[in-house]
Amino acid sequence: MSAPTDHLPSAAETFTVTAGPDSAGTRADRFLAEAIGSLSRSRVKALIIAGAVTRDGQPLRDASEGVRAGSTYALAVPAAVEAAPLPQDIPLTILFEDRDLIVLDKPAGLVVHPAPGNQDGTLVNALLAHAGDDLPGIGGEKRPGIVHRLDKDTSGVMVVAKTERALRTLSETFANRDLDREYLALVWGVPQPPAGEIEGDIGRHPMDRKRMAVVTRNGKHALTRYRTERAWGAACALLRCRLATGRTHQIRVHLAERGHPLVGDPVYLRRTPAAAKLLAEPARSALLAFPRQALHAASLGFRHPVTGEALQFSVPPPPDLAELLEQLPASSTAGNAR
Repeated sequence: MSAPTDHLPSAAETFTVTAGPDSAGTRADRFLAEAIGSLSRSRVKALIIAGAVTRDGQPLRDASEGVRAGSTYALAVPAAVEAAPLPQDIPLTILFEDRDLIVLDKPAGLVVHPAPGNQDGTLVNALLAHAGDDLPGIGGEKRPGIVHRLDKDTSGVMVVAKTERALRTLSETFANRDLDREYLALVWGVPQPPAGEIEGDIGRHPMDRKRMAVVTRNGKHALTRYRTERAWGAACALLRCRLATGRTHQIRVHLAERGHPLVGDPVYLRRTPAAAKLLAEPARSALLAFPRQALHAASLGFRHPVTGEALQFSVPPPPDLAELLEQLPASSTAGNAR
């Protein structure tokens, strides 16, 4: 790394790389991304187009140009600008944090990312306030990198990237399912068999575009593995679910398709379930009145994107779900199927 040259814009840092014979002919953006290691190829390409790269002191504008052996390339990474979302002081439960990532216990009711109808008060706003100047920047902005999402009303463990390198590596980890993630789901009825797999392509509901559904056309492969943790007669059950794929609303859709919708699910629980009649009061009313889907991301394990260290995090259900479970009869059947 060296100081910026006269041909480069002012920068937070500048990387200088001399191409060896083995790199001759490689695309310039690919060569620089691999040589630098902390920037994605798309980010390098954008910087080339923006005039932030020189070859032997002259501006390089074509990201696809073949590398010339012996040439020296300089890439100026501009200082990160403030992200569009504003920092907001929203309490967070941080489980782990270092220079590269943050692991947190997301509360139910917190939207992950600003969107129409939720422009502020989101996890991103909270993280901007929490991390502040400690965010090195992703894509030229001081912002956290959202690796995966939890629905607004789903609680539990999430990991967020603080650097571009961490975002790229963690995104690959999630795409390849090279992680250990487990959910707790309270459902109506008891699945049979008590442990197994649910497989079915998931896509947009053909009649309601705001919902997902198991479809036979234009869907994406989805596989959910489940195990019954506890069952209360035939009325309801607490399941542990693992995702072999990561589709939108996957657990909610698969279990509803099997006839075991999540307690409180405002989207996929369409009517009062027949299984509710099997549960005595006051537990029956408590479950029917639960205001959100009873789904909790209980644990997450993955390798650190920079150090390679194995990390594992687990969090208990939040108070509202824990209180709901306490209202169920003390006598229940413990699941032992594996």
